[in-house]
Amino acid sequence: MGQQQLLLIVLGVIIVGIAVVVGINVFTASSTQANRDAVIADMTNLASLAQQYYRKPQALGGGGNSFTGWTVPSQLDTTGNGTYTATIAAGAVTIVGTGNEKGNNGTTNVQATMVVGPNQITSTTINN
Repeated sequence: MGQQQLLLIVLGVIIVGIAVVVGINVFTASSTQANRDAVIADMTNLASLAQQYYRKPQALGGGGNSFTGWTVPSQLDTTGNGTYTATIAAGAVTIVGTGNEKGNNGTTNVQATMVVGPNQITSTTINN
């Protein structure tokens, strides 16, 4: 009877250990996806701000149908989700967001790139 109880305890410990490992893997995967989604949401907000700047007349502090002079606002360049930079070229703004969680490769952080035109978001690319 003692050996059977010992066998059941060992089996129970193994099952609990496997469940803990699976739980950690699921949590890590979902936190990466959540960070990726949050970075894209922040970038969409920045794209909206860039388009507002584009449409606003220069007399009111806007770009007057140009993105020239627009930058990521200092209070939004680093958030709880990641950091953001913007580059202006050829009548469009390219926003790059780098998240705080490790991406799919497990070594570099989540990263996404968004190209914003005057009337629409041209493309969104998830880099990791």
